[in-house]
Parts: sequence; structure tokens; C-alpha cells
Amino acid sequence: MNYIENIYICLVAPILISILSLRGRGRPMMIFVFSGMTACLLSSYISTFVAAMAGMDYTTASITVTPVVEELMKLLPTLFYLLIFEPKRRDIPFCPIMIAVGFATLENVCYLVQNGSDQFFNLLIRGFGTGTMHMFCGSLTFVGIVFFWDKLWLRIVGTFGLLATAITYHGIYNMLVLQPGTVSYIGYLIPLVSVTLCALWYNRES
Repeated sequence: MNYIENIYICLVAPILISILSLRGRGRPMMIFVFSGMTACLLSSYISTFVAAMAGMDYTTASITVTPVVEELMKLLPTLFYLLIFEPKRRDIPFCPIMIAVGFATLENVCYLVQNGSDQFFNLLIRGFGTGTMHMFCGSLTFVGIVFFWDKLWLRIVGTFGLLATAITYHGIYNMLVLQPGTVSYIGYLIPLVSVTLCALWYNRES
């Protein structure tokens, strides 16, 4: 049995100390990482509860319930940050990215504890694949928030549309990585390819 709350406490303890110790820009970064880990913990509880209430097995819940819950939970800290602190546009990208880093870190550590650490190649592929997937999905919603935030109707429609895209992307990723053999490796590589293509496009436009 995987006691995610115990793993969570071990990981966030030094982060909380760093939040109290740091000054300047470092403190918000660590707060976002802490928020991401907390979102991961709450997502685990909520997804498990919904799956149990609906009588779903692990695979079905991972494809249908988990992506919705996780993407919503990652979005909430970003919305809170925007609505309460009203940051400058150049400071916004750090929020969803660091939240995704914290989320993926706790998720990968839980996977490591549950499945062991003897398969180095599989862990390497999963670590990069899952981390990149969470960052890519977080960046999708960030695009909607930043570029559509000035107009209310665009803010609502754009953010909702990109959130739905992130949920669909996440669901497809989970569906692929749960398959045995080559299909799972293709699933792990899709986020890496997506981020690479986006980086090339961004550099070309710049």
C-alpha cells in the first residue's frame, strides 16, 4: 500500500523550511512547488474517492477521472495567484511551471516507492515523460490565462477550451502509458516531442 501522505510530509518538510528562510523571488518559487505537491496529494484522494463511488477499475479511472481532477487541481493555485496578487504578465509563467514540477515530483516519487527502483531505464523514461507532460499541460492553461485574461468572455472561453485540451492530452497520455510494451514508450515520448516542437516554433517566431 502506498501511503502518499507520508511521502508528502517527507518531501514538503524541507520545502516549508526553505519558504520560511528564503527572501525575494526564491520564496514564491518554493511556494508554487509546495502548491503543486499539495495539489497532487488532494488529486489522489479525490480521484480515488470518485473512482470508488463510480465503481471504476484503476485503468478506467486513470483515463477518465484522473486527468480531469489533476488538471483542475493544478489550475486552482494559478487562478488564486492571479486573482489575489495580480502579478505582472512576465511573472505569471513561473507559477504553472513550478506547480507542475511539484506535482510531477510527488507523483514520480510515489511511483518509485510503489514499483521499486531496479528498472533504471523505465524510471528514466517515466520521469522525463511524466514531468514533461505535467509541464506541457500546465503551460496550455497558462497560454489561455495570459493571452485571454484582459477580456472576460475570452478569458472564460479560452481558459476552459485550453483546460479541456490539457485534460484530453493528459487522458491520451495515461491511456498509452498504461499499455504494455512499445505503446507505453510512445506515450512517454509524446510530451517530449510536443515540448520540443513548441520550443522550435517559439524560437522561430522570436
